[in-house]
Formats: sequence, C-alpha cells, structure tokens
Amino acid sequence: MAHKKGQGSTKNGRDSNPQYLGIKLYGGEVAQPGAILIRQNGTKHHPGFNVRKGKDDTLFAVASGTVVYQNSKHGKKVHVDPFDADIARPQWLREYRAAHAS
Repeated sequence: MAHKKGQGSTKNGRDSNPQYLGIKLYGGEVAQPGAILIRQNGTKHHPGFNVRKGKDDTLFAVASGTVVYQNSKHGKKVHVDPFDADIARPQWLREYRAAHAS
C-alpha cells in the first residue's frame, strides 16, 4: 500500500507557438529590401512587381519603395513601387502612381 499518491500522467501537456500570420506592411507604407510584407499559409496574396515569395509563402520586398495592393481577376497581388521615377515599371503602376501622386 502506497503512502503517497502517485503522479498521474496527462496527454494534454503541450502547446505550439503562435504563427503571427497576417499583413505586416499596409498599402502606402514604405518597404525596404528584405522587409516582410505578408506572412501567410498558402498563396492568398501573390507576389507582384519587386516582391518575391519565400518557401513558407511569406511575401517580401526586393527593392525599396511604397507598398501597393491590387485586386485582380487572378487574385490579390502585392507590389512595391520604387521611389525612383526613372526605374522601369509596369504600365498600370505608372498610371497608378500618376493618379495617386501626392
């Protein structure tokens, strides 16, 4: 007969760390090269101009500039519009920049 009660075991004694998913830089904010724009699971947002996708589907900037979000029939895209006006960019981004010039 035991004089002390034995410790029981449990199957629930562990937890995982949060993933901290979501948008890290919103439209109009300044992005530096290497800055994380979006942390996501799967490709809810797709990389656009000056944006690349990491192996965990994270979108990050490859040039410094302003973050621009675009909704198209092919899904949501994220772009980085460079500060330098002389850098070549897609036609629609030139038009967007002209329309939203401050």
